[in-house]
Amino acid sequence: MNPAQHGAAVAAEAAGFVATVKAADLSTPVPTCPGWTLADLTRHVGSVHRWFTELLRQRIQQPPTSRDVDLRLPEDREGLPDWLTESAAEAAAVFAATDLDAPMWAWGVDQHARFWVRRMLFETLVHRADAELALGISPHIDRALAADGVDEFLTNLPFASSFAPLTAQLRAPDRSLRFSCTDGDENWLVGLRPDGFALVADHSRPSAADATVRGTAEDLLLLLYGRRDRHGDAFHLLGDQDLLTHWFTHSAF
Repeated sequence: MNPAQHGAAVAAEAAGFVATVKAADLSTPVPTCPGWTLADLTRHVGSVHRWFTELLRQRIQQPPTSRDVDLRLPEDREGLPDWLTESAAEAAAVFAATDLDAPMWAWGVDQHARFWVRRMLFETLVHRADAELALGISPHIDRALAADGVDEFLTNLPFASSFAPLTAQLRAPDRSLRFSCTDGDENWLVGLRPDGFALVADHSRPSAADATVRGTAEDLLLLLYGRRDRHGDAFHLLGDQDLLTHWFTHSAF
């Protein structure tokens, strides 16, 4: 997917989120985000939109020293869905006015403005799934979009230790873990070394892995974000089970 497609998908995911929560009781607990209600979830997503939008507007070139931003929150929680709609519209306007290929600081690999659009997309998508799960709805994620989300997660996870500290323990003496789609050709090989971990490029001749997780792109994405149980029927687990336990114990985002 390209940056323009990511921007359009942010709008679609935000609209899907709003449609899910607008008629719901916003005091409903969200089991996949312990301690949160649908109101908390909506407030979080809209806050992320406004924060990332401000970063893009300023085209920051170094880590921000403050996270202060005017959220313009509504006076009561019933106004949160409409507020999120406004947040998404503001983000879309900034996307349209921004050269998304322009250099920009980001905490992940891609040091361009487009990083933040892609990151906003999957933040919104996963929380849309959280809202649906809270209401007993089975989430559906477009296959190509889900595969892009798996790639985004695994590409950037090695740089997430500042807010996901357990990832710093994802080390091993030259071990490898593969995530493989059962509904497409995509697969990702993660190498764990004594000094850290990262995606390994092996597209020309895929190498054997010490452990493999196979599932649909949608299920793999939700698994990586902790929204699926790897022991469920949706997944085929092969190889070193201790390595898989090590990964899922320390890869929470």
